[in-house]
Amino acid sequence: MSSDTPPPMPDFPPPAPPARKQPRNWVVITSAAAVIAAVIGTGLFVVNSRGDESKPAATTAASSAPDEDAVPTAEESEPDPVYADVDADSFDIELRTTEKQCFGSAGCNVTVEPKLTYVGLSEDLDPDAVYEITYEIRGDESGPVIETAELSEQTSLTYTPTSISTASSGTKVSVKITDVTTRGY
Repeated sequence: MSSDTPPPMPDFPPPAPPARKQPRNWVVITSAAAVIAAVIGTGLFVVNSRGDESKPAATTAASSAPDEDAVPTAEESEPDPVYADVDADSFDIELRTTEKQCFGSAGCNVTVEPKLTYVGLSEDLDPDAVYEITYEIRGDESGPVIETAELSEQTSLTYTPTSISTASSGTKVSVKITDVTTRGY
């Protein structure tokens, strides 16, 4: 053999480099599930740590001083409304005659309704309270008649018209507030 001749070719092809294995589906699915679980767990931790104000937060002495630039919340900046103390002197009352039937010297049958006026501003009254205003009607031949009206939502008055019998057509009918109670806070 001479040195000028190339070596003979082998009868089979040269060995191929080892093939890279493709990851199996279960490995990919398991890895994706682990990543999703980690993201959800981190999100829950962050949400719970921000939203749970009932637990005391660990603070240092330097961070516990109030921040002068902080904006107060609605609860801190708006005080509870203060409403007027209401009593019998808080209202003026008159009677409005809605029916009157007289029988000569025998007297009259009269139907009256209260006409109430609050002395202050209606905004001073608690809108959630019901004020029970008791009043006494004088002029009935049997004696004084006691009635109660209810004032709610600051301006809504509920009452029952009152029928009385007077001794004569000249009998003067009068009214006076005797008590005011508040309920429904």
